[in-house]
Order: sequence, then C-alpha cells, then structure tokens
Amino acid sequence: MRVNIKSSDQSQLIDITKDIQAVVRQADITYGLVHIFSMHTTAGVTINESADPDVRTDIIKIMNKIVPWEDNYRHMGGNAAAHAKAILVGSSELVAIENRELVLGKWQAIFFCEFDGPRERTVRLKFIK
Repeated sequence: MRVNIKSSDQSQLIDITKDIQAVVRQADITYGLVHIFSMHTTAGVTINESADPDVRTDIIKIMNKIVPWEDNYRHMGGNAAAHAKAILVGSSELVAIENRELVLGKWQAIFFCEFDGPRERTVRLKFIK
C-alpha cells in the first residue's frame, strides 16, 4: 500500500499520521505492525513531537546547521546535503497496531521528512500480522 505526499518547501516535516492511520483502517488490520518506508534517497521518515509546530521548524534549522545546503560538495546533482540528511533521519519506521489504531505516544506523530523539495513523493506501507 502507498501514501502519496506532495511537499511544498525544500525542507519540510509533513505529518502523515492520519494518512497512515486511514490506510490501517482501510486494510482492516486489528493487531500487528506497519513498516513505513520512504521510496527516496533525499527524504526520510521519523517519529517526533506533533503538539508544537515549532519543533518541526527547529529540527529543520538544526539539520541545516549540521549539513548546510552549500559546502562545496562533489555530487553533480546539487543535492548532496539532502542525501546526507536522509541518512541521518533514516528511511523507515516500524509502528505497532492495536485495535486498528497506531500505537504512538501522546505527543508523537509520524513525519515524512522532505530535504529536496518541493516534490511528489511516495511512502510504502507493509503490514506484518
């Protein structure tokens, strides 16, 4: 199963929790696990706080300090920083499902991490029962 995402900025954390939850219900998965995988080398998936939107802004700011967009990289594609950020975040998450609901902490959400946007992206989901 897939979730399609359209980013609007070069770097962006997009809350995809509701999209994933909708697929879980559509697939009628009562108990198990869902593996959430980014199909892209310049984007990732992570779980983090969703209550305060400033956390997303701060994470992007921190990532840009750790891996600046411009730094005389050799990659001809011009997006070496996006590749490095994707490595730091990782390409997947594994989330438990109980009673057809994602098992997440009170403040947690699943985020698609765009580092080379804006683009149309795809996240693949695999269920383990």
